[in-house]
Amino acid sequence: MYSRFDTAMMHGHRGTQKGPSVLLILVTVIFGCVFQTCSSSRETTTGSTARGEDPVLVERREKDREFKSGKSSPIAAEDRGHFQGLAYFDLNPNLRFRVKLNRYPEPRNIRLGTNTGEMRDALRYGYFDFQVDGRDCRLQVYRVEDTDSGNGPSLFIPYRDATTGKESYGAGRYIDLKENTTGYYDLDFNRAYNPYCAYGKGYSCPVPPSENTLAVPIRAGEKSYPPAPDRQQAEGSRQ
Repeated sequence: MYSRFDTAMMHGHRGTQKGPSVLLILVTVIFGCVFQTCSSSRETTTGSTARGEDPVLVERREKDREFKSGKSSPIAAEDRGHFQGLAYFDLNPNLRFRVKLNRYPEPRNIRLGTNTGEMRDALRYGYFDFQVDGRDCRLQVYRVEDTDSGNGPSLFIPYRDATTGKESYGAGRYIDLKENTTGYYDLDFNRAYNPYCAYGKGYSCPVPPSENTLAVPIRAGEKSYPPAPDRQQAEGSRQ
């Protein structure tokens, strides 16, 4: 999936200005999904889900296709020829939760740090409680203004877990949710995704606050991005 909170640090003819949010690449396929392509993709999605295929698998194929050939792909141009897709954990239905957003009576403004030292404004809006393997877990939920797409405020859940830096990306992963009026949400870790910083240089990505570190492993969603085989071999020969 694509984060509305990663921004490209543009170089070349744009100097050091930031480009648009990478969410502009795509829009929502279904609730909880942050991207879709053209009408032909929607037909594929509809047909696939009608046949009983999990929508997350459809979303992953679409994302892999965009990463391989999309104009805004974060994969380095020299790596796209042998790009075979991202690495994912198997679908895990036990890491899908229907949760209530516990809103804070007086949400406070905070600033989320990024890998480039910048700061992003957000609202510490509430939290989700759930259980993983019988252990109580809590994640803070941040509300941000999605000014780039014009879709209004969104809920942002950056987190680390026991797989971080081992099986999953070392800086943590994200989940995005569109705010609704019911207060209940589908928190699906199978849709957890890496920030663009996991795929290439030149991106500014929020770092999950320490309060959103889970002691349990969340083996769902995207894994660490593997380097291209020839690059990996080249790096190994230099060591």
